[in-house]
Amino acid sequence: MRRTVHRHLGKVVAGTAIAVAGTAVMVAVTLPGTAGADESGGTGKAAGSAQQAADGVGAAPGVVQQAPAEGEKGKGRDPLTEDETKRVERLAVNQQFLNSSENVDGKRGPQRLDVELADPNPDELDNPNAPRRADVTFYDYKDDTVVTKTVNLDTGKVEQTGTQHGVQPPASHAEDVEAAQLLLADPLGAGLKADYKDATGNQLTSPDQLLVTAMIYKATPGRQSGVLDKCGEHRCVRLFPKVKNGPWIDARDFVIDLSARKVGKLTG
Repeated sequence: MRRTVHRHLGKVVAGTAIAVAGTAVMVAVTLPGTAGADESGGTGKAAGSAQQAADGVGAAPGVVQQAPAEGEKGKGRDPLTEDETKRVERLAVNQQFLNSSENVDGKRGPQRLDVELADPNPDELDNPNAPRRADVTFYDYKDDTVVTKTVNLDTGKVEQTGTQHGVQPPASHAEDVEAAQLLLADPLGAGLKADYKDATGNQLTSPDQLLVTAMIYKATPGRQSGVLDKCGEHRCVRLFPKVKNGPWIDARDFVIDLSARKVGKLTG
């Protein structure tokens, strides 16, 4: 039986509904890429996971960065090592890209979304000594662009750069947290705070008190308010907040436009 504590955002989901909601969310967020529908699911990692590059990529103004040390290296099609991941993130962002881009917090430098081992070139498929490459995906909030850079880990060179507009890869953990912060700061976040207090007896003042998972949202004609009509062109998410060691809170009616830093409510 589903038990309603109070109805502010919609409901605090308890009992067996927690497991159902949790399973549905986690299945959705593990889907790679975008689903191609008006609403597509995806995320980085839940808030309980270790935070990775929460502020995107950045460096102090006027500082010339040294070439990153190679560290531990994988072989062949082995997954990227932690050292390789850190190195490729730095190699992918030159000074020009750093200065011209913006992350989810509005700070200098692009927002890192994902790093993964790249497929070998067609003529390298049978070569056991083919160079290892990594694809690094960023979101540039300055012009709502997805930027993917392919880095050769053997040479340290960026071999290819691709840019796309209107494409929305899964959100990163930093974006999940920023979306929660924007909702809490908005008058529309009053229901979330009320539901949290009903569930815990405490005031909700920070995203750190929640486990937050976000799913990409694209505008559906006639369903969203005017604030959200650019979702898809802008980077927008719906939040699935969970009280730490407690229930999920239903916040599905609210969409956070991370590009415009505004919150809207779905209608209908």
